[in-house]
Amino acid sequence: MTSTPVATRPDPVDWQTARRVARAIARKDRLSDSYLAASLAADFGRVTTEAESLVADFTGLRAPTAAHAGVMDRQAWIDANVASMQRMLSSFTQRIGERLTRGPVSAVGRQFAGTEMGMLLGYMSQRVLGQYDLLVPEEPQLGAGATNGAATTADAVYYVGPNVLALEKRFAFRPLEFRRWIAIHELTHRAQFTAVPWLRAHFLSLVDDTLGSVDPDPRVLVRALARAAESLSRGRNPFDEAGVVGLFANDHQRELISRVQALMSLLEGHGNYVMNELGLQHVHGVHRMERVLHARRQVGGLAGQINKMLGLEMKLRQYEVGERFVRAVVREANFAALDAAWESPASLPTLAELDDARMWLTRVGAARPARRRLAR
Repeated sequence: MTSTPVATRPDPVDWQTARRVARAIARKDRLSDSYLAASLAADFGRVTTEAESLVADFTGLRAPTAAHAGVMDRQAWIDANVASMQRMLSSFTQRIGERLTRGPVSAVGRQFAGTEMGMLLGYMSQRVLGQYDLLVPEEPQLGAGATNGAATTADAVYYVGPNVLALEKRFAFRPLEFRRWIAIHELTHRAQFTAVPWLRAHFLSLVDDTLGSVDPDPRVLVRALARAAESLSRGRNPFDEAGVVGLFANDHQRELISRVQALMSLLEGHGNYVMNELGLQHVHGVHRMERVLHARRQVGGLAGQINKMLGLEMKLRQYEVGERFVRAVVREANFAALDAAWESPASLPTLAELDDARMWLTRVGAARPARRRLAR
C-alpha cells in the first residue's frame, strides 16, 4: 500500500523574491575585497569578550553561556535574516498555507510580501552594524560570506564588516574603539534575551499572537489599499504609524503591535543607555561616534520616506523613547530600579508608561532601590 505524499503548503512570503530583491539593493561589497577586513575577526572576537563582561557587571544581566563573534558581508547577513524570518513565520505559514493555495491573488500576495521583505532587508543590510539574532537555530548555519564558524550559532553576535569599515573610513574612527562600542550595544541585547529567562519566549509569543490574528482574505488587502488612498487624499502619509503592517492591522492587532513596540522601545533604549554609559568609561571618542550615529538615524528625503513605508521610522523612534524612559527611571530612582522590568511580562512598561516613568515606577513598586536579583 502506497501513501499519498502531503502537499507542501506555500509560504505567505515568496522568499526567493525577497532574497533576490534584497541582494540587488544591498549591492556586492565583498568583505574579502578589502585589506582592512583582516583585522575584523580578531578585533570583534576580542571586544565581544570584553563587552560581555562589561555589560554583565553594569546591568547585572549575566548570560548563561559565552558569546562568540561572527563577521559577515551583506549577502550573508541577508541570508541569515531570511532564514530567521522563515523560522519566525513558520507557524503562521502552517495556519494559512491551505488558504493561500486558493484564490486568484494568492501568487500576487506572496510576490508583494516577498518584494516588501526584500526591500526591508536590502535597505537594512547597507546600514546595520551589528546584530544579536534570537531566532538562530541551535546548530551552526554558516553563511557563505561569514568569516568564522560562529557566525549564525545560538551564541553568536554578528557584525556586518563592510558597513563597519565604511563608517570607520568615512569618519576616521579608531577601529578598535568603534568596534568595542558596537559590541557593547549588541552584547546588551544578548544579555537581555539570555539572562532574563522568560523574555525570549514572551517576545516570540507576542509575534505569534500578532500573526495568529492575521486574516489572509484578499478583501483585507483591498480595504487596506482603500484606507491608504483615503489617507493620501487628506494629505497624510498612510505609513506614519507602523508602516505597511499598520495598514493591514485590525484593532486587536494594533493592541498587540503596541505591546511589541513598547517592549522593543524598552530593549532598544536600555541598549542605547548601557552603550553610551559604558562608552564614556571604556571607549575613546565616544561622543563623536554617538553624534554620527544619531545623525545617521535622522534621515530625510527619499530614505526617510522608505523608513516610513517599511515601518523603520517607528524603530528609530524606539531608541529615543526607550532611552528617555531609562534616563527618567535613573533620575527618579536609580539604574537598579530597572531590574523590576525583568521580573515578569506584567512588569514591562506600557507605551503610556514609557512617557511617564513615575507611573511605571509606582505600578511596579520600584521607586525604592531595586535589588540585583538577576545577577548570577
